[in-house]
Amino acid sequence: MTVPATMSGVYLTGHGGPEMLTWREDIPVPHPGPGEALIKVLAAGVNNTDINTRVGWYAPDVTGATEEGDQGVEAGGWAGALNFPLIQGGDLCGEVVALGEGVTETCLGVRVICPINQPRPTAENPVAFEALGSEFDGAFAQFCVVPAGDLFDVTRSPLSDVELAAMPCAFGTAAGLLHRAGVARGQRVLITGASGGVGLAAVQLAAQMGAEVTGVASARKHAMVREEGARAMLDRDETPPEGHYHAVIDLVGGAGWGALIDALRPGGHYAVAGAIGGPMVEADLRRIYLRDITIHGCTYQPREVFGGLVDMINNGALRPRIAATFPVWEIARAQVEFQDKSHAGKLVLLPWRDRLGAETEEVSNG
Repeated sequence: MTVPATMSGVYLTGHGGPEMLTWREDIPVPHPGPGEALIKVLAAGVNNTDINTRVGWYAPDVTGATEEGDQGVEAGGWAGALNFPLIQGGDLCGEVVALGEGVTETCLGVRVICPINQPRPTAENPVAFEALGSEFDGAFAQFCVVPAGDLFDVTRSPLSDVELAAMPCAFGTAAGLLHRAGVARGQRVLITGASGGVGLAAVQLAAQMGAEVTGVASARKHAMVREEGARAMLDRDETPPEGHYHAVIDLVGGAGWGALIDALRPGGHYAVAGAIGGPMVEADLRRIYLRDITIHGCTYQPREVFGGLVDMINNGALRPRIAATFPVWEIARAQVEFQDKSHAGKLVLLPWRDRLGAETEEVSNG
């Protein structure tokens, strides 16, 4: 395809409320550097991390839930201070349309997804990482540049572009959590936030692995979580039974954290990748070390874990639940509805829909 000189998309101009999201139609299309690929964005998922970054929730001095961010922070990105304006969007389904130096031409025209974040160690900083839509511009625009080594081919997947855009963050994070916690067939697993994107993905993946899943969600969403594979459900304010689970997959944190530790069997594994209920938690350390509990903080997935997920995606073994789609320019409305938690399933943005709601260019649905 002929790549235009400019594109439309959404700039995040600083930390704060939705007013910090600015629609632009004159953004220069980026050029791929060595080892990079230019991606035409076909669809982009909406996630908690987008809102967390916007409000500066990752800053150490923000100690409450996501809605308690926006406190005048200056370094509220995953890795500290961000360079504004920034194009957010870590959930990407796209098509490779141009290549930087050193990238094989066999990538051209391929439909791709990628992990939302990857470690990028340097001699100066051995623990450095980069996240799409945080440390470099992401998918809330018509084009973005991604390191070619991060891309995975999903051309043969039966899923639509919208469905694929709902997979990397939710299912990638869920796969990483289950991998780190060593979840296996026959084990009992407790999953908090089970009606959200990552939670539903964890329920679906754990059930496919043969684990016995208990989900935690509001009562009105119990039936939907059961449809994804949960055998039992707990209400959000219900205390789980003590010493019952081989693994706890936690996406909530907050005041109930100590009860989650108590819910583990001796030798159990607790894996966390979210804290929407609040990042500051309290528990009895004796309940951790005397029972040999292992705690895993989970951000990345090893390449082989994400690659295994892609194999399942290409084979049609997984399908995300899509609640609604929005044009990218309606991102503020999409994020408000996301935070209302009224939807059951993922919200996805479409970058090739103009302000009149029409498609500016036909987008394949796979």
